[in-house]
Amino acid sequence: MNKPLRRIAIFCGLLILTLLLRANWLQYVQAEELATRKENRRVQIAQYASERGNIIVGDKAITGSAVTDGSDYKYKRTYIDGPMWAPVTGFASQAFGSTQLESLEDGILTGNDDRLFFDRTIGMFTGEKKAGGNVRTTLNRAAQVAAYKGLGKKTGAVAAIDPRTGAILALVSTPSYDPSSFAGNSKKDEKAWVELKDGKEKALVNRALRETYPPGSTFKVVTSAAALEHGVITDVEAPTDTPEPFYLPTTRTPMVNHAHGCEKASLKHALEISCNSVFANVADKVGRDKMLETAEKFGFNNGKIDTPVRAYASVYDKEMDRPSNSLSAIGQYNTAATPLQMAMVAAAVANDGKLMKPYMVDELTAPNLDVLEKTEPEEMSRPLSPENAQKLQDMMVSVVENGTGKVAKIDGVSVGGKTGTAQHGERNSKRPYAWFISYAKTDKGSPVAVAVVVEDAGASVDREDITGGGLAGPIAKDVMEAVLKSQG
Repeated sequence: MNKPLRRIAIFCGLLILTLLLRANWLQYVQAEELATRKENRRVQIAQYASERGNIIVGDKAITGSAVTDGSDYKYKRTYIDGPMWAPVTGFASQAFGSTQLESLEDGILTGNDDRLFFDRTIGMFTGEKKAGGNVRTTLNRAAQVAAYKGLGKKTGAVAAIDPRTGAILALVSTPSYDPSSFAGNSKKDEKAWVELKDGKEKALVNRALRETYPPGSTFKVVTSAAALEHGVITDVEAPTDTPEPFYLPTTRTPMVNHAHGCEKASLKHALEISCNSVFANVADKVGRDKMLETAEKFGFNNGKIDTPVRAYASVYDKEMDRPSNSLSAIGQYNTAATPLQMAMVAAAVANDGKLMKPYMVDELTAPNLDVLEKTEPEEMSRPLSPENAQKLQDMMVSVVENGTGKVAKIDGVSVGGKTGTAQHGERNSKRPYAWFISYAKTDKGSPVAVAVVVEDAGASVDREDITGGGLAGPIAKDVMEAVLKSQG
């Protein structure tokens, strides 16, 4: 063979070898990645070729599946009382993907999870259709209904937790949306999606987990905890050295009180009537770094609180100056919290200082209801000693019995609470947020802690009438009563 032909033969051989290598790379190394790419329409068709498993509350499903007309996607997702449960389920849409539990537990719900391999294999021999597993939640139906009805047409959110375990009992955000309205891929679904996505109401936002607000005076519970834990206050009924007026440290700016009788008020009385000056003074004595330490034990600045849906991080500023620390201690300046975070604060106090990690999935089950995975309660931190937690419980109970939280009283039950009216906007020009955090305690412990925020109560409510006790307190009471009744 002459030299030119030999070169051509070698070159052609290299091309063939390259093609063989590429084909084997695609078929064996990249096969899984290519088969599961979102751009692969066959994956999407297969995803909706069978009915999804269900998300369950108690013993009843809050989701379902329906046959899709005129589409190569056979089934689409349906929801029962969709707007009420949307902050829990998220959505699963043929056209717009999925969120929250629908997304995070998609493998179980579609039946594609590796733990369901045996079920799929048996189905191949028995001829049974592929089926998805189920996600059983920790939610309490009665509590969810009470929270959703309580918020009504208001803009706001509710989060309720079992302090003993961290199980989420209610998670509501309003205004909400019906995930069924865009579960398909028709023009009608597209229109519903665009209206929601571009709407001023931000209905797609889960305000309970993924919106932060200035917590206002509800944060005084955290400030009280810091004062007790770091020895600044030992006797909650002893007078403090707070003058009237109290000037923010290093300034001539007076701290405004909306209550009377705050001069030298004890920590307990200051929480009852919500004295800004006392908590600003106490926080300055605790100092920024120790205030930060306590806030972080309650969960602030933690960007990895997964329920399993990840909650936005609540914030206590790490670098602020002395006067800003005093402002932050009354829930203003840069302090920001999700409703879930403030429910965690109330829960830690109620649980004698032990904060449990919040979670909303109780167990994952196979189609035949065999348990694949069960969530075990997990301790997250200890913001308070049991002794100091009991002191703070006494203070919060006094708020409900004698102070600003009387609306939350429940006969025969020990209820602790704290109101909050959070100013915001430039020069506090916007309508304030109304907050209420609380817990109920029986001789069996505390089965529920609640946080309620009302972002906008509607045009009919005057600015002066917006208070945590007036707007948010009754909702918290209804949720607590619903849990207590459901647990006997």
